[in-house]
Amino acid sequence: MAEERSQSTSQEGSSHSGPRPPRPAGAGSGPGGRKFFRRKKVCKFCVEKIDAIPYRDVRLLQGFVAESGKIVPRRLTGVCTTHQRRVTRAIKQARNIALLPFAQRH
Repeated sequence: MAEERSQSTSQEGSSHSGPRPPRPAGAGSGPGGRKFFRRKKVCKFCVEKIDAIPYRDVRLLQGFVAESGKIVPRRLTGVCTTHQRRVTRAIKQARNIALLPFAQRH
């Protein structure tokens, strides 16, 4: 009976035997696949040489606010650190004087 138990447990535990098979080649790997190239994001304000970001320019600021009302992070917009801080300050000023909504209505 003890032998039957050991055999049954060894058979149950062997649902996958040996190492996993290799994964199929993805889009970016292998000799014939395309390589994924992400372009470096360039700060929109540095390129256009804009120093002051006006809080009254609602159309410009809406591009940096998500539909939910959150300020879009720098890694998604591609804006440099100093301009992201200025954009954030301008968005907050525009919200305080009711040019931009704090949150989306639902």
